[in-house]
Amino acid sequence: MASAFTALLPLAPLHRISPVNSARRSFPCPRSLWRSRVSMSVSVGSRSSVANDALFQDYKSSTAFLFPGQGAQTVGMGIEAQNVKAAAELFRKANEILGFDLLDVCANGPKEKLDSTVISQPAIYVTSLAAVEVLRAREGGQNIIDSADVACGLSLGEYTALAFAGAFSFEDGLKLVKLRGEAMQDAADAANSAMVSIIGLDSDKVQLLCDACNEEVDEQNKVQIANFLCTGNYAVSGGLKGIEAVEAKAKSFKARMTFEYSLDIPWPFVVRLAVAGAFHTGFMEPAVSRLEVALASTEIRTPRIPVISNVDAQPHSDADTIKKILARQVTSPVQWELTVKTLLNKGLKKSYELGPGKVIAGIVKRMDKSVEIENIGA
Repeated sequence: MASAFTALLPLAPLHRISPVNSARRSFPCPRSLWRSRVSMSVSVGSRSSVANDALFQDYKSSTAFLFPGQGAQTVGMGIEAQNVKAAAELFRKANEILGFDLLDVCANGPKEKLDSTVISQPAIYVTSLAAVEVLRAREGGQNIIDSADVACGLSLGEYTALAFAGAFSFEDGLKLVKLRGEAMQDAADAANSAMVSIIGLDSDKVQLLCDACNEEVDEQNKVQIANFLCTGNYAVSGGLKGIEAVEAKAKSFKARMTFEYSLDIPWPFVVRLAVAGAFHTGFMEPAVSRLEVALASTEIRTPRIPVISNVDAQPHSDADTIKKILARQVTSPVQWELTVKTLLNKGLKKSYELGPGKVIAGIVKRMDKSVEIENIGA
C-alpha cells in the first residue's frame, strides 16, 4: 500500500494563506469539530475507571513533545541515529521483533516498500523514539526531555507519545504498532474505499460537502471527515463512490479564506490520497477486535506526563481507558486541530517535533507563528 498520509498533509502551499488569529484563549470550536468529538466519545465502563482517569484533568502545556504519523516517512531516515548508541540499539531490538532489517528499509528503501502501511508505521515509531535518544545525547538534551509536560502524536504518533511517556515499553509498543499496521492494511483490502485531502475550506464547509455527497450514495459509500488537521486542511474518508462525489462537488463549495498570494490552482484544492482505504472511519472496524485482543495482553501504566488522545483531544491516565481509546482510534476522526488549539489555550510556548519530517511543525506554525518549535530528526 502506498503512503497513507503524505498527500493528506500537503502543507507546502499553506504558508501562502494568511494565518488564523493567534490569540491563545479564544479559539472557536467549529460545529463539525464538536459534532465529531461528541460522537466519538469512548465509554470507559465503571465509575472507578472514570475517577482513575482524572489525574491529568488540569494539565499544563508549556513544553510539548510532538510525534509524527504515517506519511512522515522518507528514505534515508534512521541513518543519523546510528551515531548514538542508545538510538542504534532501538533499531537492533526492532529487527528482532519485526523479523527483518528495519534500518535497511529506512535508509535505502525502496520508497514503495517503506511507504506500505505495514512497514511505515513501525519505521516511524522506531525512528521517532530514536530521535528522543539523539536529543538525549546532546548537551542539555536530558534537561529538555525532563521539561516536557505534555506529549501528543498524530494518529500512529499517539503510540510513540505513550511509549515516550512510559505508558508501555518500547518493545510492547512496537508489537502493537506492527499489529496495527497489519490490521489496518487487511481492513483496507476488504473494502472499496478511499481518502481525499481538501485544502482551502473550513471544517463546516467540508462537513456540508460530506452531507451533500451522502445524499447521493448508499450506506456503503458514505463519507466523513477523518482527519481534522488544521484550519483549511482536512481529509475525508469513505466509500469509493462517495469519494468520487466529493471530488466532483468540491469546487462548488467556495473557500472562505484570505489568501496572501494569488495561486495558479483552483481553491478548494482536492487531491486523492495514495492510501489503501478509508482510515479513521468505520471501514477500519475489522481492525478494532484485533487491537483489542493485543491491548488486553499488554501492560499499560499511567503515563508520567499527559498524552493527548486523537479520539477526544483529552489526556487519559487509566490503563483500561487508554486501551479502549487506542482500539477505537483507527475508526475515529483524528482531532489534531482541537488538540493543538487546546495546547495553545493552555499556554504552549515551546514544542519539539521528534522523528522524520516536519509536517507537525508546519501545522503548529500555521495555527500560531509565535510558538517556538524545533525538529529533532534521526
